[in-house]
Amino acid sequence: MGKSEEVVLLNYWPSPYGMRAMIALAEKGVQYEYVSVDVVNNKTELLLQMNPVHKKVPVLIHNGSPVCESLVIVQYIDELWAADGKPVFLPSDPYQRAQARFWAHYIDEQIFEFGRKIWIKTGEEVENGKKELVDSLKLMESQLGDKPYFGGEELGYVDIALVPYYSWFYTYEQFGNISIEAECPKLVEWAKRCMKKESVSKALPDPVKVHDFVVMLRKKFGVDS
Repeated sequence: MGKSEEVVLLNYWPSPYGMRAMIALAEKGVQYEYVSVDVVNNKTELLLQMNPVHKKVPVLIHNGSPVCESLVIVQYIDELWAADGKPVFLPSDPYQRAQARFWAHYIDEQIFEFGRKIWIKTGEEVENGKKELVDSLKLMESQLGDKPYFGGEELGYVDIALVPYYSWFYTYEQFGNISIEAECPKLVEWAKRCMKKESVSKALPDPVKVHDFVVMLRKKFGVDS
């Protein structure tokens, strides 16, 4: 990164989306300023200025210009810091690249919402969320196959999209009374392999801390009242 470059990441620590950006930046060796934004209680003026459409984190600010939406941010980081010797997230083959984008989009559409049903809903919706989440994780496990990473031999785009949810597995298990490792052993093995990378382990928070955060959210939204 050149001396004139300024890179800032607006994020809130429990966000799996923000974790993606942190992993991507670390994998590329990009130095940046981390700015915490409590999007639950206090959306700052800087966030509203940089992401006026969705008003969400993460936002990557590069030389004063904002890039929003986590998968867009990861692609931006991959394309911008693409010097020799740096890891590449998306495959060079157009078909494989399209497949990687498809599965990352699937993760965005399915995993978070199914998991959210487990910890924010009650009764039948929780049971539905459990089945949907496990089914979707099993599908991702089948896509992983016997490869060490979704990207093949190295951490790639789909890995970066999915692995942040590993920090939320404990929450899903506690509120859903399920064992993700029992249901998807190869997927958990993959997550543990990812966690051996410093870029991942430093980006993902303590799962118990995430669980405590969700307990606070449930109280705030009146789920436990």
